[in-house]
Amino acid sequence: MSKTLYLIGGPMGVGKTTACRELNRMLPRSVFLDGDWCWQADPFQVTEETKAMVLDNIRHLLGNFLRCSAYEHVVFCWVMHEQAIVDAVLDGLPLAACEAQVRHVSLVASEDALRERVERDIEEGRRDADAAARALAYLPRYRSLDAPMVDTTGLSPHEVARRIAFGATSPDAPPAR
Repeated sequence: MSKTLYLIGGPMGVGKTTACRELNRMLPRSVFLDGDWCWQADPFQVTEETKAMVLDNIRHLLGNFLRCSAYEHVVFCWVMHEQAIVDAVLDGLPLAACEAQVRHVSLVASEDALRERVERDIEEGRRDADAAARALAYLPRYRSLDAPMVDTTGLSPHEVARRIAFGATSPDAPPAR
């Protein structure tokens, strides 16, 4: 059985988690992992040790999902704003052994839409005060990755998931149903 590993990147607040939950519901025999779940610590510390641990945890879970016969589609999202991060996630995964293809997509949005979404999260206490500046700083980095982009501005999570699932990353993607 052929499998698909979906790598969905994008700045914080662009709608990765929400779209991937929808994609998980849309795809048959699918499982979803948000990379943030592997690094939900208090205090949040970014050190060489914690970065290595998180990548190891992500690869371990993704590898197990790929090897499990119950799943045909493995959906993973994380910020992944550099090719080195994407490469590190893929490093050592049993892609060939599991006959898995990789579909890497970057979610982006207009600066205004991204700022509005993140500022709403800040007001609701879901993000810290400097999250909007960080998200906006990361946004241009996705345009330099070798991955198709889906602009989430004005789209529902279902529409974004459809564009990911059907490979339609342009505004001419098939309409949501």
